[in-house]
Amino acid sequence: MRLSRRGLLRAGLAGTAATALSGLASGCAVPTGSTGRNMVLWYWSGGLSDTVVKKAKARYDSAVDLDAIQIGGYYRSKLITTMTGQAHVPDIAGLKGEDMASYLPNADQFVDLRTLGAEKLKSQYLDWKWQQGVAPDGSLVGFPIDVGPVVQYYQPAVYEKAGLAYEPDDVSKEMGTWEQFFAAGEQLKKRVRGAFILTDVGSVFEMSIGQGTERFVDKDKHFIGDQEHVRICWDRAVEAKRRGLVSSLVTGTPDSISATERGQLPSQLNASWAAGDLKLQYPKTKGRWRVANCPGGPSNVGGSFLAITKACREPEKAFEIITWLLNADNQAQGFMDAGLFPSTPASYGLKKLREHDPFFGDQITMDVYGPAAEKIPVAFNSPYDIALGQPIRDEIKNVGVLGKDPEKAWKDAMSKCRRIADHLGVSY
Repeated sequence: MRLSRRGLLRAGLAGTAATALSGLASGCAVPTGSTGRNMVLWYWSGGLSDTVVKKAKARYDSAVDLDAIQIGGYYRSKLITTMTGQAHVPDIAGLKGEDMASYLPNADQFVDLRTLGAEKLKSQYLDWKWQQGVAPDGSLVGFPIDVGPVVQYYQPAVYEKAGLAYEPDDVSKEMGTWEQFFAAGEQLKKRVRGAFILTDVGSVFEMSIGQGTERFVDKDKHFIGDQEHVRICWDRAVEAKRRGLVSSLVTGTPDSISATERGQLPSQLNASWAAGDLKLQYPKTKGRWRVANCPGGPSNVGGSFLAITKACREPEKAFEIITWLLNADNQAQGFMDAGLFPSTPASYGLKKLREHDPFFGDQITMDVYGPAAEKIPVAFNSPYDIALGQPIRDEIKNVGVLGKDPEKAWKDAMSKCRRIADHLGVSY
């Protein structure tokens, strides 16, 4: 499963970032990598709009020399190493959404953005996204860059051939629940030779988890990944496999690309940024796709933040730069340039984001993305969610790809989670 071009859902202990950052003495002075007028911004390729960054450099040239550096490789590891070493620390740092919870327990290593006036701007951003940047002590560590509302990408001609709803509004309505979606998948399989409505079981599990208000660890540091809300998502993914709705082709391979072009893989459940991936991977299918709501309700994959480190010598100026980079108009530009879906609802009504998209049959895709983004459930994100969710994700993949017995896979996942919980000090 390739849920994210930005490396979402990586394996590994989420506690690593928290442990490394906590090595910094609370309240210590962290030497900065910037000197004089220089202000250093760290981010990753595709993390911000190149157009907007270039304009920011020109806009603030009279005040500072904005040195925007794209950091390659494992971004989080490099940022933590730099901060722990207390040298050459950037003034402004991008924080990837999947890592955000790992930084929050060490909020004292960042400037509380509330002290710079962030609360006055809160109403301009999606509330659920804003809350993801709030630390346990109430401080605001991260300012929202983007989000990743999940939708159903589909080929209407194939759906029509199968006797299914094929106009976006009708698909959203008639495949609004998971059961309706699965039933549509069975009909598709019967009427269109070699066709499957799903490319993997993992997407069913992942989107289902994102539709709820609980994940794998609660606020009291208790593992809850063995509870009903997770098991329901697991069973749903297993059901998709049992009913024969999932293709055995690996996404991104030549066979998969060919099958997609032939209409045998006419549907994908993925985030807004995946539209760019579709255009790059399947240029021959231009005009043959549409966008509808995700079955089961809104979900989110991806989305990151900008933070100001304690190394910053001019936090007020840094905050001014951040809020300009991430205003509604510039976030709209970010979506056009890099597929960064805006965390600012005001962007959704801007003319530049309401253009007809030829790849999607001239559909105005914002009519689907926007409402989905505004309805994402608010969920607590623990620093340990990645570590304790990964064994479950690995085992559901084993069920989907290797045909592993679902009950054996669940027991193995819980056993691995127990060992990881013990290592991290999470009660089980």
